[in-house]
Amino acid sequence: MISLVQRSWQWFWRPSSKYTWGGIFLIGGVAGIIFWGGFNTFMEYTNTMQFCISCHEMEENVYLEYKETIHFKNRTGVRTICADCHVPKEWVPKLIRKIKASNELLHKVMGSINTKEKFEAKRLELAENVWAAMEANDSHECRNCHSFEAMDFKKQQSRPRKKHPKAKKQGKTCIDCHKGIAHKLPEGYEEEDS
Repeated sequence: MISLVQRSWQWFWRPSSKYTWGGIFLIGGVAGIIFWGGFNTFMEYTNTMQFCISCHEMEENVYLEYKETIHFKNRTGVRTICADCHVPKEWVPKLIRKIKASNELLHKVMGSINTKEKFEAKRLELAENVWAAMEANDSHECRNCHSFEAMDFKKQQSRPRKKHPKAKKQGKTCIDCHKGIAHKLPEGYEEEDS
C-alpha cells in the first residue's frame, strides 16, 4: 500500500502534458531568487553616495554643504554618507523609504528643484519633511551611531555637557536640537535655543 506521502511525491513529480509540478516550482524558485537578488542589489546601489549625488540637484547643493561638515571629514576618519542619515537599515522601513523616494524622482523629472533658485525656494519645505520623519522615528538613523547611553557627558564640551542630560531626561530626539548639522538651515527657519 502506497502511503499518502509517497503518492503526493509521485503526483508532485509526475509529468503533466509538458512539465512536472516539481519542475515548475523549481524554475519558479530559481526565477524568484534571481529576481530577489537583482531587486535587493539595486536597492543597495541606491544607498551609495555615488547614486545619491548622481543628479546635479544633490551634487551642487546639499553635497557641497555636507562636505564641509564633521560627518564628512573629522579626526576619527569615520564618514557618514547620505543613506546613513536618510534611509533606515531595517529592510521593511528601507523599502517604505524607497517607495516615498519615488516622489522625489517625480519632482526630478518635473524639474521642481533643478536650479539653485528653485532648490532654495523649496529648501524649508524639504527640510521640514526630513525633520518630521526624523522626529516620528525618534531620530533612529542618528541613533545607529549616537546614543545617550554611549555618551560620556563629562568628556563633552560645556554646552553639550549641559544640554544632553536635559535632552535625555526630557525624551528629546536628536533632530530637536541638531537641525542643520549636515546641511545649512533654510531661509525662513527660526532656530529655537533648546
